Amino acid sequence: MHLNGNISEFLNLIRWKNLLIVILTMVLMRYAVIQPLISRIGVVMLEGSGEEIPMALKFPWYHFLLLIAATVFITAGGYVINDYFDIKTDLINRGKVIVGTKIPRRKAMMWHTLFNIVGVSIGFYISWKAGYFWMGALFLIVSGLLYFYSASYKRQFLIGNIIVAILTAMVPLLVVLYEWPALYRFYTANAFEIANLNFIFYWVGGFSLFAFLTTLTREIIKDVEDFEGDKAYGRNTVPVVMGVTPAKIVAISLIIITIAMLYLVWYSFINDPITLVYLSVFIVLPLLYVMYQLVASQNKKQIHSASNILKIAMLTGILYSLLVKAMLTWNLL
Repeated sequence: MHLNGNISEFLNLIRWKNLLIVILTMVLMRYAVIQPLISRIGVVMLEGSGEEIPMALKFPWYHFLLLIAATVFITAGGYVINDYFDIKTDLINRGKVIVGTKIPRRKAMMWHTLFNIVGVSIGFYISWKAGYFWMGALFLIVSGLLYFYSASYKRQFLIGNIIVAILTAMVPLLVVLYEWPALYRFYTANAFEIANLNFIFYWVGGFSLFAFLTTLTREIIKDVEDFEGDKAYGRNTVPVVMGVTPAKIVAISLIIITIAMLYLVWYSFINDPITLVYLSVFIVLPLLYVMYQLVASQNKKQIHSASNILKIAMLTGILYSLLVKAMLTWNLL
């Protein structure tokens, strides 16, 4: 029983549900967005029958698994160090902590260090294998940012929120950053000519922008929820500096911008009825409900509920990639 309890606390410490969403996001970007998009492009190979064949993924699947592993390890390390530095505020905001009670502080720091060493090492290895060793520095920078976010940036006005939003937006982009060079290298050497593949950046970039805006919004909502503890320990979060009501207005404004951009992107680039229905029902409706909850909220429980609904909207945003795959497969897009 004690062992099961320890495992459960450890899994909660590394936010295993969030790590599953990171894995899901990366897998869907590769297999539900990039793969079906490039398979619609025909290329004539130098050594072949002269007929066009569809393009295929060229970043090896086992290197892709390592890319996921590197991302997950560094993310888990970030969660551990966040709890390490948040003991005092979490006691006020949530009434309980994992680090310092269930898991000793020294052990938490050990896990943080181990996760980062493994994550950064894997990051440099796959970057070297991809032919861009210097890209491994990206994992080192992210690891450092997560540490300094927990130690310092999250106490500063908006900086911490923006850093978390940028790092979340990088998760889908990482997939295309490693696939794109592999595609170009292979087809430049083995095909007569290669089409411009920038459009896959635009597609994945759309998911990244959505992730950035919704994460930034959720971080501000979480700061509203954590107002008491943050104020007690002098943290300059948006609600502490501006007040709870102005912070809610900022969050609502970001949601309005997100909804406007969703419809703008749909109108300008996609413009199909299936996407319109999906956006409206599964993404925009939950976002509107979050806005309503923010306006009506009188206590922490309602704010926490708004944060959870927003998380669901973020997940349905990622799951739109499955609809993209279906529409591309059936030539509906």
